Amino acid sequence: MELNRYIDHTLLSASATESDILKLCEEALKYNFYSVCVNSSNVYLAKQALGRSNIKVCAVVGFPLGAMSTEAKVFEAKNAIDQGATEIDMVMNIGRLKSKNHLAVLKDISAVKRAIGLTTLKVILEISELSKNEIVKACEICIDAKADFVKTSTGFSKSGATLTAIKIMRKTVRNQLKVKASGGIRDVETALKYIEVGADRIGASAGVAMMNNQLSNAQY
Repeated sequence: MELNRYIDHTLLSASATESDILKLCEEALKYNFYSVCVNSSNVYLAKQALGRSNIKVCAVVGFPLGAMSTEAKVFEAKNAIDQGATEIDMVMNIGRLKSKNHLAVLKDISAVKRAIGLTTLKVILEISELSKNEIVKACEICIDAKADFVKTSTGFSKSGATLTAIKIMRKTVRNQLKVKASGGIRDVETALKYIEVGADRIGASAGVAMMNNQLSNAQY
């Protein structure tokens, strides 16, 4: 299995410098990761650094809280695509979901999806804030909103991905949506476990360490 092609190589720190972003892109080129995942202000720089490679640029939107207005998320998503993003990872409005205002959550996601058309939309649920029933409901809303992926976490909350959550998400979306595991995945063994239980993509800042680990293991 080509683990590198599952990985969204991620750098979302507020203090990430331009040279940090360039290094991220160099690593993505070296290891042929699926994409780089960056804040929207860094999309243009990443796109330029990746040149004509097949590595995608993924931009986070409404990050990390998801509590921005729908209009702000729509603008950020469209602007990111104008700058060169080929995938959008938006944060769901968690407070609206927990308020059981499911229509508001649906409208929020649907508006972004309509605005970006065929561009891949991943919706970050932030599972550490949700009950199992809320995870199921969030996934059902994402299906109705015509999102392309459900994603576990921002990596900026109290915890990240869990195998239990991935199993719930996969069971709920079946083959209608894809599933991305992110948050706290730092080694090959963990990444492979997530893929085994249904993850189609892995969001990780430790992609290079994973690849080096995989290469060293292959030599023995």
